[in-house]
Amino acid sequence: MPSTVEKLGPSRVKLTIEIPFADLKPHLDKAYKDIAGQVNIPGFRKGKVPAAIIDQRFGRGTVLQEAINAALPDAYAAAVAENELVPLGQPEVDVTKLEDNELVEFTAELDVRPDFEVPDFAELSAEVPAIATSDAEVDERIEVMRQRFATRSDKDGAAEEGDIVTIDLVASKDGEEIEDGSAEGLTYKVGSGGMLDGLDEAVTGKSAGDEVEFTSELVGGPAKGEQADIKVTVTKVQSETLPALDDEFAQMVSEFDTVDEMKADLAEAVARMARAEQVNAASDKIVSDLVAKTPFELPEALLATEVENRKQQINDQLARAGYTIERYLEDTEEETAKDADEFWAQVATNAETSLKAQIILDKLADDREVTVNQQELTELIFRRAQQAGTSPEAEMQHMMEHNHAPEWMGELRRGKVLREVVLASSVTDSDGNVVNVAAVRPDGSIDETVEAPEPQAPAKKASAKKAPAKKAAAKTEDAKADDAGKKKAPAKKKADAEEAKAEEA
Repeated sequence: MPSTVEKLGPSRVKLTIEIPFADLKPHLDKAYKDIAGQVNIPGFRKGKVPAAIIDQRFGRGTVLQEAINAALPDAYAAAVAENELVPLGQPEVDVTKLEDNELVEFTAELDVRPDFEVPDFAELSAEVPAIATSDAEVDERIEVMRQRFATRSDKDGAAEEGDIVTIDLVASKDGEEIEDGSAEGLTYKVGSGGMLDGLDEAVTGKSAGDEVEFTSELVGGPAKGEQADIKVTVTKVQSETLPALDDEFAQMVSEFDTVDEMKADLAEAVARMARAEQVNAASDKIVSDLVAKTPFELPEALLATEVENRKQQINDQLARAGYTIERYLEDTEEETAKDADEFWAQVATNAETSLKAQIILDKLADDREVTVNQQELTELIFRRAQQAGTSPEAEMQHMMEHNHAPEWMGELRRGKVLREVVLASSVTDSDGNVVNVAAVRPDGSIDETVEAPEPQAPAKKASAKKAPAKKAAAKTEDAKADDAGKKKAPAKKKADAEEAKAEEA
């Protein structure tokens, strides 16, 4: 089918496509057959109505329209492939010529992936925080486990710091109870400071059955931020006893026989998490650097749709949590946005960066003919099931019902090519050490067989350009794509802090 392409802008084209009547005839015959099978005309058996009678009763134009509608998708797809275009949205189609028994001509205006040059990966760099693990992190994990297995016993005496009290709470103002300002059976650890200002002082020294009143600022509900009179009734006081940190405890909570073995395993787990976070941070920053060094214009409609979708998603999440954007910004501790206008401006910036990153990585994956096999898709399904707390079967069903397979495979392709980009880039930590990204597996463990990269010479020296970055990437097999591949926005920190917090809300 003949087609021509006219460039309307950096990322928009107009396709003009002709469909010869010989190519349209199979669709035309099917249209006649379908109509004949749906209508009842006296004197003719159902499905045996001649074409001339259908033209007489319903008009030739009706049949042509049905045939053209059936032929358009294949003709459009063939023209896109012939002109090597990568659509970034749905086309605007218009039939511009219809010559019966001759040809049909239609145009399709669409946004396409713009032309751009990707920089040499060796020019990309990122500095990430140095890994600084400490015994305190291990001790914190152990303390959490001890808390989980703590025992409680009722206490007749007064509540002290560390005791667990069960309380009923009523908040009022000017003698009237505040809406959603009461709760019963709340469990609170004295001294934790995690509820209302003044609560620790109020319940300390109180026994079961005691009542106490104080004034505090409400931290939730419709009256959040207002001063209120708080009445607390202590219904139970319990002392808490943590299990001894000995070998018996280690055997109870872990697979190890001794505390030392358990601590060593926890220390390695902390180190693995730190390494995985460091690599993720490197990926985020490399993507940001890649986007910054690959300038091109996004289609306006595509960007506007993405921004609107993000705004709608955030507003829906906030509404479900009972928040407005103004109240959410008051609560957030991040200072990335001081008002709603700044917040939405940041959302728009994140959306633009996200779309550009996706387009660049897709182009790289296409250029390198990156493929995804069934094993990699299966592993992604298992990871999604683990993250969502569902079964792999449920995730598979969801994928099939909503046709997510192309989307998920796209995520995997981007993840694989991102890994290649990061491996070929320069990654150092805040102490100036080269980070051996290639040696870190997705779970944060170390592949001892992968050698650390040689420190790169300063960029201003000619010799720095001689080190082929892609060679280093070739030494390691493609890592399994993880969440980095589906990160539309290249950072979950700083740039996306608002959206991540809104999602948690």
